[in-house]
Amino acid sequence: MADKLKIDIVSDVVCPWCTIGYKRLEKAITELGVQDQIEIEWQPFELNPNMPVEGQNVKEHITEKYGSTPEQQKESQQHMTEVGEELGFKFDYFDDMRMVNTFNAHILLDYAKDFGKQTELKMRLTTAFFSERKDVSDKDILKQALLDVGLNADEALARLDIEEIRYDIRNKQGYWKNMGVNSVPTIVFNRKSAVTGAQPVDTFKQVLTELIKE
Repeated sequence: MADKLKIDIVSDVVCPWCTIGYKRLEKAITELGVQDQIEIEWQPFELNPNMPVEGQNVKEHITEKYGSTPEQQKESQQHMTEVGEELGFKFDYFDDMRMVNTFNAHILLDYAKDFGKQTELKMRLTTAFFSERKDVSDKDILKQALLDVGLNADEALARLDIEEIRYDIRNKQGYWKNMGVNSVPTIVFNRKSAVTGAQPVDTFKQVLTELIKE
């Protein structure tokens, strides 16, 4: 059996384009029928590492960070909702939606990797945030997500208080930043080449076909 194509996806749980990018990549993999030749690993990236515990209203946050007007935001959210629908994912934007801190979610995703459940947990958390109006910084929500994908919630949540593990996740974030990743999703193939952004399905198919041939 040839070596699998390793794909690192640098992303955040609360990043809509990361979800769209992954769903398009997944579609490309499925349409090519190469699921057994691919290994995916999710890498941590916080869009808002300094987000306080109480979070921030999404509208305020986007205005502050990107200078978008409410009209531009509405338009952008409408567009993402439509793209999500095409890919079978529900974006449910609402007025009181809050941007939250995702550091703990990244610790749990790292834990899930050891059990081959990383993608499952990632999509569970993303769905909780975008489709179910849930706060993915809340420990009860995180616990439920772990249980939903069949992981040991108590063991996983205990990791949130271990300083060494927190340090390790910060280091991983630092690694990707040092590699020049400053926007997500960044999708890295065999740690040699990368594409950024939610590329079209056909682009992913082309890249995958070339790399698998090699």
